[in-house]
Amino acid sequence: MFDFLKRRDEEAPERKASATGRVMAWPGGGRVAWSARDTGSLTRTGFAANPVGFRAVRLIAEAAAAVPLVCQDAGQRYETHPVLELIGRPNPAQGRAELFEALYAHLLLSGNGFVEAVGGETDLPVELHVLRSDRMSVVPGADGWPVAYEYAVGAKTHRFVVGEGVSPVCHVRAFHPQDDHYGFSPMQAAATAVDVHNAASRWSKALLDNAARPSGAIVYRGADGQGALAPDQYERLQHEMEAYHQGSANAGRPMLLEGGLDWKPMGFSPSDMEFQKTKEAAAREIAQAFGVPPMLIGIPGDATYANYQEAHRAFYRLTVLPLVAKVTAALAHWLGEFAGAAVELRPDPDQLPALAAERDQQWTRVAEAEFLTEAEKRALLGLPPLDGAA
Repeated sequence: MFDFLKRRDEEAPERKASATGRVMAWPGGGRVAWSARDTGSLTRTGFAANPVGFRAVRLIAEAAAAVPLVCQDAGQRYETHPVLELIGRPNPAQGRAELFEALYAHLLLSGNGFVEAVGGETDLPVELHVLRSDRMSVVPGADGWPVAYEYAVGAKTHRFVVGEGVSPVCHVRAFHPQDDHYGFSPMQAAATAVDVHNAASRWSKALLDNAARPSGAIVYRGADGQGALAPDQYERLQHEMEAYHQGSANAGRPMLLEGGLDWKPMGFSPSDMEFQKTKEAAAREIAQAFGVPPMLIGIPGDATYANYQEAHRAFYRLTVLPLVAKVTAALAHWLGEFAGAAVELRPDPDQLPALAAERDQQWTRVAEAEFLTEAEKRALLGLPPLDGAA
């Protein structure tokens, strides 16, 4: 008669719980909140909202886009060439400087640069366009190699098929040790320093909103020795403080306190005094991630280089020229496939004022080396051999 009660006692009651509940990590207090690490978020926080990142990217991109280029093959150097004409006016809306500046900037911000070829099924492309790297995605095949590139804008997607003739897209990417298809950008390496620098700027803004004064406390000492205000007194005092004494608009306004109230200012703590140094250290880390000498973007306290001239020379030699050489080599190989002939496109350091003294010394040493032939001297200087030269 009471069997149904026995079964209820023997069977475990039904429980509803997630199978992953045991391995879920509960958020703890005081945990650091970092910004997102995707390309769009890094561009907004590290370029659009950070003056150090903005200046570093613009400085490198503009300097690299202005580097003179030479076009040559195994036989001669060309003053005029179809490749030079194409990159000189790549499309009706852009010139050479605008095209390369956009390409270098995308490489610095995302680690990837994409150039689209328009036309040119049997010859060089008619136009070149730089595509936004945050809208491009690589479609890998079964063997891991890209079979297509997809460019997405909103709900629309265009696919560039790879493998049927010359690729319509030239993908230049920075080295990434853990990704086979996308590059690793300096902005990703500087992301932590960018968050610290932006947080320090927000702290400084909050301090200015408080009339650039440290906080303080109002101490109440009643006549009977008690230190507590009535609820209505506390609310009125809080309202008056917010209305008449907070914010930059109320800076310098004298504070009128009633009997029993005393203002106790709080000085800056040692951590507050070190805040500016923390901000400068974060700015220096951002500049170092991009390969820009800190003194070139006005960061104080850096004495790595003896003078500005040395820093300028190091900037071109260690940052700008390697970037230009990497990009122009990839473009030359890609455009050479269209033309059906190998062509070399590389930077010309002889025309850079920042490296004039260094190149003069090299030319002098090579010219005075009597044991070298003319052909060997030209090879050392990066010049193609002359016809009949020995």
